[in-house]
Amino acid sequence: MQVPKSHPRYRSLMTREKLVEGFRGGLVVPQGLIAQGRAEAFDYLLGERTIAPALQAEKVVAAYLALARRPVISVNGNVAALAPREVVKLAGAIQARIEVNLFYRTEERVRRVAAHLGMAGARGVLGTRPHARIPGLKSRRALCSREGIYSADVILVPLEDGDRTQALVKMGKTVLAIDLNPLSRTSQDATVAVVDELTRALLNITKFVGRMKENADAAERAIHSYDRAANLRAVCAHLVKRFR
Repeated sequence: MQVPKSHPRYRSLMTREKLVEGFRGGLVVPQGLIAQGRAEAFDYLLGERTIAPALQAEKVVAAYLALARRPVISVNGNVAALAPREVVKLAGAIQARIEVNLFYRTEERVRRVAAHLGMAGARGVLGTRPHARIPGLKSRRALCSREGIYSADVILVPLEDGDRTQALVKMGKTVLAIDLNPLSRTSQDATVAVVDELTRALLNITKFVGRMKENADAAERAIHSYDRAANLRAVCAHLVKRFR
């Protein structure tokens, strides 16, 4: 579909097209389309822009990633369809491993997602041959790579499912989430919760990472000044103001 750039909701419509293309290509499952619809509704309420609390959280995510010893970016089908190049660029900036982790997992789908990331420039994508498990999870999302998610100290989990966020936190991981729903289990339980649209968030985090890597003191200050509960309250206050 040719969407004119003058259309007032051009970016949102293009996001839908990317997901439909990802569905046809075997990256995205039907349930992923439903999840995107829910996320888009929240973005509508936010004003389809990065608000101040999200920008603060993105700086904190960048700080954690800049200081991490073994950072990993976990990728599902929707993330691969929507922002493969953004993921690869961020991974390169922090020397992070990329690992495919799917709730609706089939080996064919994992291979397709890994290949799609490879076409975007990713190298050594993990997840196609998992040999470890996340304790406490019964779904196939428990499957992971020992050199990736299992041994990571900091994990970025865009478009996450709350059960795995909780399990990773219990493992002692620093979990950095991108989720447009401030009330989700993911947002409530992650170490840092970014309430922003995926592509906007990844671009901002990548921009901030460069600054944080150059100034470890600034990164430490950003981390220590962050209050997840207060940040999420500010997001909800923004939503209330928009309704009024």
